[in-house]
Amino acid sequence: MIALGSDHGGYDMKKAVMEYLDEQKIPYKDFGCYDKTSCDYPLFGRAAAQAVASGECEKGIVICTTGIGISMVANKVKGVRAALCTDPYSAKMTRLHNDANVLALGGGVTGKNMALEIVEVFLATEFSEGENHIRRIGLIEE
Repeated sequence: MIALGSDHGGYDMKKAVMEYLDEQKIPYKDFGCYDKTSCDYPLFGRAAAQAVASGECEKGIVICTTGIGISMVANKVKGVRAALCTDPYSAKMTRLHNDANVLALGGGVTGKNMALEIVEVFLATEFSEGENHIRRIGLIEE
């Protein structure tokens, strides 16, 4: 299951991601926000990240206008490795090398088609299990 969280600036993109996940028959849980009323991204980014950290959800996707703030709050949750990605290559590499478990997107920065391609690559790429990458993730977690 994929945890989703956004603020008002990421709401439209989150809806597009939800449509994509529905088409792919990938289950998800939406932790808010639920409309375009101005709101505080830390509430929804944290809730989605906590669902990933607890094991309730396998991965997460968090979205605000730039992706910066919501990635910061997600990374404050122990056990979460959130990566702000603006292209499919970054999404692939953060899964292969960092075993990122939360993808952050900028709804006002990244176009819909690019964002959906990033989501597709992020969800399809498995962690490499390389010893050097495992060691480095351990250093991140310290």
